[in-house]
Amino acid sequence: MSPDRADLSAIPPQTQDWPGTTAELDPPADHGESTWTGRERLTGRRALITGGDSGIGRAVAVTFAKEGADVAVAHLPQEQADAEQTKALVEAEGRRCVLLPADLRTHEANVQVARDAVEQLGGVDVLVCNAAYQMTHDELAEFPADQVVRTFETNVFGPFWLVRELADELAGGSVIVTTSIQAMEPSSHLLDYAATKAALNNLVVNLAAELGPAGTRVNAVAPGPIWTPLIPATMAADKVEGFGADTPLGRAGHPVEVAAAYVFLASDEASYVSGTVLGVTGGKPIF
Repeated sequence: MSPDRADLSAIPPQTQDWPGTTAELDPPADHGESTWTGRERLTGRRALITGGDSGIGRAVAVTFAKEGADVAVAHLPQEQADAEQTKALVEAEGRRCVLLPADLRTHEANVQVARDAVEQLGGVDVLVCNAAYQMTHDELAEFPADQVVRTFETNVFGPFWLVRELADELAGGSVIVTTSIQAMEPSSHLLDYAATKAALNNLVVNLAAELGPAGTRVNAVAPGPIWTPLIPATMAADKVEGFGADTPLGRAGHPVEVAAAYVFLASDEASYVSGTVLGVTGGKPIF
C-alpha cells in the first residue's frame, strides 16, 4: 500500500446520516488524488459515471480524468457538495466534468441522464453503472417493503434502463457495472442488496452477448470491503468497527484500489475482455 494512504487495518466505530459524506470518513479514503499516475490510457474518451460523487465513483472519475477522459457524474441531489469536490478534482487534471443530479430509480430519470450526458459531453464511450443503495437489518422481518423496492430500483433497474438508452451510442465502447462480493458471499444483514448484485452479474453476462456484435464490451467489477461513505451511512457502528479486517489482506480497500480495475476494463488493454466479473476483494474468493 502506498505510504500516502491511510492505514485501513483498524477502522474505528462510527456512523453517518445517509447518504454520508467523504469529509467525515475516519480514516480518510484515497481516491487517487495524489497517488494515481496517468498513462494516457483513456485519452479522448467520454465517460458517464453514476454515483460518481464519492467513494468508488469518485475514484473512477479521478483516475479516468488522469488517464485523459472527460466525465459526466450522475449523483443524488443531496450529494451536491461531494459532487462539486469530484468536479474540482477532475477539472484540476484539465478534463471536463459535467454534474447531473438525479435519483436513478425511474426509467424517465435514466433516460434524461443518458441524453444529458451525450449532449453535454458530445457522446458517451464508457458507461460506469456504479450508483447503489443499501440498508442493513439483522432479521428478514425487519426489511421494509419500500426499502427492498428502492434497492432493486436503484441497483438493477437503473443500470438496465441506462444501458438500453445508450446501447447505440456505446457501440464499440465499454460498459462497466459495479457488482459486489455480496453476490457470491452474501451477508444476511444485506439480504436485498446482495440479491441485486447477483442479478447484476447475470445481467452483465447477457448484455455482453447482446451487445458484443456491435463491438461493445460489458464487464463487472466486484469489490470486497471498500472504505466509502456508504459503509458508516448504512451500517451500525459495531459493524463498521474493523471493517474489512476479515479479508486475507487484513484490511478494507481504498476506492482508488478498485478504480484500477475500471481503468483497465475501459482501456484498450481489455480489448478482448467481455462478460467477466473482476474481483477486487482483498483476497476473498468470488467464485
